[in-house]
Amino acid sequence: MPRQVAILFTVISLGVLLVFAFHAPDRWTVMAEAEPYASPLVLPPFGADGRGRPLTDYAMQGAHIVSLPAVVAGLLVTFLGVVGGLVRCMGSARVESVVAGLREVVGALPRMVVILVVAILMPLEWRSLMALAIVWALLAAPGAMDEAASVAGRLGGARFVEALRAHGFSRVRIYLYHVVALNLRPVVVRQGAETLMQVVFLEVALSFLALAAGEPSFTHNEATTKSWADLLYQGYQSIAMDVPSAHALVLGLLLVAVTAVAAVSISSAARAR
Repeated sequence: MPRQVAILFTVISLGVLLVFAFHAPDRWTVMAEAEPYASPLVLPPFGADGRGRPLTDYAMQGAHIVSLPAVVAGLLVTFLGVVGGLVRCMGSARVESVVAGLREVVGALPRMVVILVVAILMPLEWRSLMALAIVWALLAAPGAMDEAASVAGRLGGARFVEALRAHGFSRVRIYLYHVVALNLRPVVVRQGAETLMQVVFLEVALSFLALAAGEPSFTHNEATTKSWADLLYQGYQSIAMDVPSAHALVLGLLLVAVTAVAAVSISSAARAR
């Protein structure tokens, strides 16, 4: 994908999600004229649910639920990946061994099991996607740190830094520009973008499981807001129970696809020249 096209896709996909999140209503939009399961042709742009409520609210509230936690998780993984690469360039065997040991311990933990345990043990009033997103980011960080350290190792590690120091460059320029901006950027940005997408998928999966089991949501207050998982659940009923809600399934899959396009385009825009 050409870099200009990737940047364009990034701006469009992230722009759509952020606009939806910013304009998400706190409560349902009451529309007395809406028919149950109204199609997008009857109630543009996305149709209505079984109670005649517009699916636009589902799309906006779901974007509001996932946007900030997903971005925070992506930035956290990106930052920790940079730390892993810079540690390799420091030339300190003691610090690198300690960091490598922590990566091994955290990386060996099964992510989904840890997430489910945290979600179940978290008090109901404290449940939010932000806490789960941070835990997911910490569990995903060892992979980003390992890959960034491998890239820094291929550069030469501390020898690369000393060689540039011999040419008169400052340490700030070496670490931030030559190491991070020129060499670690493609790796850490891709890892952060993948984490952003994974947090969105995680929220949809956990909310779908809660809906199917009739349990309270792990990620949001379902009494006032609805997740994208509600769209997929209604769409699933159109397949399993012959309910006319296929447009909800299409909308849910489209929103998930926009998130995936955003992650891929971010990675492509940040790739090495």
